[in-house]
Amino acid sequence: MAEGNVDSEHFAGKKRQRETKPVVDESELLTVPDGWKEEPFTREDNPKGLLEESSFATLFPKYREAYLKECWPLVQKALGECFVKAELDLIEGSMTVTTTKKTFDPYAIIRARDMIKLLARSVPFEQASRILQDDMACDIIKIGTLVRNRERFIKRRQRLLGPKGSTLKALELLTNCYIMVQGNTVSALGPFNGLKEVRKVVLDTMKNIHPIYNIKALMIKRELSKDPELRTKSWDRFLPQFKHKNVSKRKEPKKKKIKKEYTPFPPPQPDSKIDKEIESGEYFLKKSQKRKKKLEEIKTKQAEAVSKRQEERNKAFIPPEEKPAMAPQKEPTSTKIDVNAIKEKVKKAKSKKLGALPESEVKQKLLMSDKKKKKK
Repeated sequence: MAEGNVDSEHFAGKKRQRETKPVVDESELLTVPDGWKEEPFTREDNPKGLLEESSFATLFPKYREAYLKECWPLVQKALGECFVKAELDLIEGSMTVTTTKKTFDPYAIIRARDMIKLLARSVPFEQASRILQDDMACDIIKIGTLVRNRERFIKRRQRLLGPKGSTLKALELLTNCYIMVQGNTVSALGPFNGLKEVRKVVLDTMKNIHPIYNIKALMIKRELSKDPELRTKSWDRFLPQFKHKNVSKRKEPKKKKIKKEYTPFPPPQPDSKIDKEIESGEYFLKKSQKRKKKLEEIKTKQAEAVSKRQEERNKAFIPPEEKPAMAPQKEPTSTKIDVNAIKEKVKKAKSKKLGALPESEVKQKLLMSDKKKKKK
């Protein structure tokens, strides 16, 4: 009995300990505290260096040859700080990066590989060199095979850029990433969270979802992330939900075939030639009578064809309908000249004085106009 009491007390104590333990919110464990940064990898972390030599190579298009040739000394200098060797082969059209004996960071070769990939995809050296930083990453999204129709692909890719590159600029500001749309790929460079959003927007655009919808959602998310209370809660109620409208642009045929109702019974068997002859009574006629009937039918057909042909020929000889002739209107012609009227006009012209009127005439005109106004 004494042993049983001891055991019960022991278990009761354990229960009390469990109850008194503070409850930790799992969301707090998952979130990274503000202002926290990972310590940089130094030579002290790996003093002996790497055991094996690693190398990566990538091809570049012909139009990038001149630019790479110009900026290659800068690339070698940037990679030399990480103790990575870089080689440019203009004959094969390839770039190669290899580790050296001095390389201590095992991830430096991966960053160098990403750098030459970005340079091959038309990203300028100033932006591509940022991949060597610890908090930077890159993502090369292949969009060439997502849309079959070439014209549709070009339209959707242009939609990603927007008018004068405004859509792309807005996306860069919201995600803190550098985005380069070139050919069949989209190269993005920035923090991991931003790259995740860029990939989503690019793939949705290729699936015929306009990027403006995703940009609106990103703007709302950025404002919500500033509120510490809402940081751990669901944001679904704040985000806009757009309905997908599947509008088919398929051209309908002019003649629509109406499907007949399904019946399990087969259609009736068509009448044979003999059955038709029996119905019309031709079957019981003699051969000579049948021959006569056929000749008559042929003659009637020939006569119809001849009459039609004759009508078509006669059409050329039928005169067209003429418009009714209108009687020409006689223009009034007066040959008589009124000499007296011309003389009067000449006299009036001579009596008119050129230049300004004298003062007396001006005063008279003003008086006359005042009188007329008073009368009114």
